[in-house]
Amino acid sequence: MGNCWTQSVENHSSSVQLSSPPAVVCNKKTDTPTMSSSSTSKDNIIGKQEEAEATSGKIVSPNLKVFSLAELKSATRNFRPDTVLGEGGFDRVFKGWVDKKTLAPSRVGVGMAVAVKKSNPDSQQGLKEWQAEVKFLGKFSHPNLVKLIGYCCEEKEFLLVYEHMQKGSLERHLFRKEGAETLLWDTRLKIVIGAARGLTFLHTTEKQVIYRDFKASNVLLDEDYNAKLSDFGLAKLGPVNGNSHVSTRVVGTYGYAAPEYVASGHLYVNSDVYGFGVVLLEIITGLRVLDLTRPTGQHDLVDWAKPLLPDKRKLRKMMDSKLQGRYPINAAFQIAQLILQCLESDPKTRPSMEQVLECLEQCTAMKMNKAMHSNEHWQRQSGDHRNNSYQSQQMPRHVEKTASGNVIGSRAHRSPINRTY
Repeated sequence: MGNCWTQSVENHSSSVQLSSPPAVVCNKKTDTPTMSSSSTSKDNIIGKQEEAEATSGKIVSPNLKVFSLAELKSATRNFRPDTVLGEGGFDRVFKGWVDKKTLAPSRVGVGMAVAVKKSNPDSQQGLKEWQAEVKFLGKFSHPNLVKLIGYCCEEKEFLLVYEHMQKGSLERHLFRKEGAETLLWDTRLKIVIGAARGLTFLHTTEKQVIYRDFKASNVLLDEDYNAKLSDFGLAKLGPVNGNSHVSTRVVGTYGYAAPEYVASGHLYVNSDVYGFGVVLLEIITGLRVLDLTRPTGQHDLVDWAKPLLPDKRKLRKMMDSKLQGRYPINAAFQIAQLILQCLESDPKTRPSMEQVLECLEQCTAMKMNKAMHSNEHWQRQSGDHRNNSYQSQQMPRHVEKTASGNVIGSRAHRSPINRTY
């Protein structure tokens, strides 16, 4: 891998213990959210905010707005279908509007846009993911994590309110044509560095957090293409007491889940690094990790690409044709070698996210050769990009989220349509 992580990386772990957020329960008589450990304040704000620096982010005590169901119905125009931003296996996301200061519902186009995630009330898994999001996102404040503004727990309905992300998901820009801008090389690098900073923050807090569902649809972009991680429904605290891993049922998304996790249910912090490597591969090739419409032998992007990544000439032919050759080949080659490290079958041999981030930041200093700005020159040097003609709308499948949870893709469901919150 060269000089990407030859030097030791400092440990930026916070010295502050993560306190468990108060458990949220619904009052059966009034359906009004209450706190099991303390009463809510007059303005329905949970807790007193106490901040501690941690890897350019903060660990905070929960400071979330408790919305009523009526408020969120008003903010989203009663969850009208034309306000849907996207949906997953257990939830649907709506666009709403609230006042910037009071967070009261407002008219369309007035105040601040928010994303309201409404869980399926009949889904036990949806409830578990709702609880996980409140638990983790309620504690963290970081530039590369989507901000959780508040929640609602009323009439068997469970909702979350986030900041709205104007540019939508990385998935949308990589694989879809409708309204999505083509991402230039520098923008792609900016996005992956932001996402890496978010993961690094999670991995280096006092109590490590394993994200467990890193994929392009969970990387959201603001108006300046700053990346933020979203959807913490599958996040889990990392190993403790000197253990190397935690054992848990297998959930996640087919193609992104690390092989050791799929095979044994053993979840390592570096299981996230594998998923990050898969997304890096998607970013440089413009191809989905799984696509059955591609030629035989190319259905699984990882299996097809790994033997080709060490060869710079073959790498050039794999690169996303939408880039039109406008990227520094040395940086692309260094990232290709980083991808190989991230995709190692043994989690112990993968780099940490701190090392991944260091390597990516090195790539920003690598500038393009002026000649590479000419598309004609590029076409003379490396020919066409026939492999990229197979980019399609085929969706990756999710791991079945059931009690057994140990078989991937047996009864798969679609990944989110278009996460843009």
